[in-house]
Amino acid sequence: MISRIDLRGDALPEGSALRDLLPRADFDVSAALEKVRPICEAVHHRGDAALIDYAEKFDGVRLESVRVPAEALADALEQLDPAVRAALEESIRRTRVVHREQRRTTHTTQVVPGGSVTEKWVPVDRVGLYAPGGRSVYPSSVIMNVVPAQEAGVGSIALASPAQSGFGGLPHPTILAACALLGVDEVYAAGGATAVAMFAYGTESCPSVNMVTGPGNIWVAAAKRYFTGRIGIDAEAGPTEIAVLADDTADPAHVAADLISQAEHDPLAAAVLVTDSPALADAVEKELEPQIAATRHVDDRIVPALTGRQSAIVLVDGIDEGLRVVDAYGAEHLEIQTADAAAVADRVRNAGAIFVGPWAPVSLGDYAAGSNHVLPTGGCACHSSGLSVQSFLRGIHIVDYTKDALADVAHHVVTLAEAEDLPAHGAAIKARFVGDEQVSRVGDEETSRGWKVPEGK
Repeated sequence: MISRIDLRGDALPEGSALRDLLPRADFDVSAALEKVRPICEAVHHRGDAALIDYAEKFDGVRLESVRVPAEALADALEQLDPAVRAALEESIRRTRVVHREQRRTTHTTQVVPGGSVTEKWVPVDRVGLYAPGGRSVYPSSVIMNVVPAQEAGVGSIALASPAQSGFGGLPHPTILAACALLGVDEVYAAGGATAVAMFAYGTESCPSVNMVTGPGNIWVAAAKRYFTGRIGIDAEAGPTEIAVLADDTADPAHVAADLISQAEHDPLAAAVLVTDSPALADAVEKELEPQIAATRHVDDRIVPALTGRQSAIVLVDGIDEGLRVVDAYGAEHLEIQTADAAAVADRVRNAGAIFVGPWAPVSLGDYAAGSNHVLPTGGCACHSSGLSVQSFLRGIHIVDYTKDALADVAHHVVTLAEAEDLPAHGAAIKARFVGDEQVSRVGDEETSRGWKVPEGK
């Protein structure tokens, strides 16, 4: 069912050559960009009317209003299954505990006597959060987006999720209930590129935002790319990925179950096992068939995902080589199921999130570990991080220098300005000391460095 890539025997190549040997889904955001462009511009020019038309076209429902009424949020929470509510509340609690520790504090560095640089952290003013609603419903994504934004201190939070024809044009009730639990009352029935365009441009119902975050399909990723520069984004999320680095101590039933768990998201989902044990590879393959037969979403998601070019069992000579492979792959989710798993995990350089040992499966991180599940995909873990409080904060430097502190470094500033052929930069320094009692000291010092005080001053 799942293909094999044998990288044993020969020395592993470096850099992009190794990455090119590894499985990856086809995910052409550039091609999708041209298809979302007219959708985004229609929202720009027609506002809510375009959102309503696209909801009818894509979601099969004619909306009266894009904004979800407050009573719908309250009703969804009241009617929520108590067990689901308890699970959501615990997920919120754990996620908040972790993200509260990510808060940044203002810090002042005394560079020299009289000269300091303070870095203060300011939250984004307004954010638009996206919760997918296509093949599955994701109240967990509501939590993973809202909690870090709230803990960062974002003052205005809006959330969008696709309209559902089965629920009268409202987003899925579990999405609405999660919003109510989190105190988010600005919710819109808008999906895909239309939701991103609504947030970016603003409409009659929805004021524009400064930033959009949240996972989604290729149309969401393409719309994020389209608006990059106008708004901030978290990432162009691609299909979900799991990589498992395992040796012969791993339980093949666990490994197979974890591969299937990510494959059930989407036919483009990637499931990759990297191992130095052919026996484990064989055992995992044997486990896949009965486990798949016992679950749902088999023909439309799991089988296409596991048999697709994006999934494979990769055989390597040892754990050292396996680490090189998983670092080159840069998985969204990386499980370490080896002897001394914590030590092996500590050596990993590139991963969205790392799950250590047999009792920390990716499913735990999806819902209730306290970590965030909005993570970089497509190898972007080599340069990007998952969603966090930091994602919603901006660091601003505050420079505070006295006259003496500026005078002490003035000659260096002027020298560098002249080296870059930007004499007005240097002149802005010199102008502060013309006619001043410090001119003599600074001027004499600077004459030897090519800074001449203007004659008559």
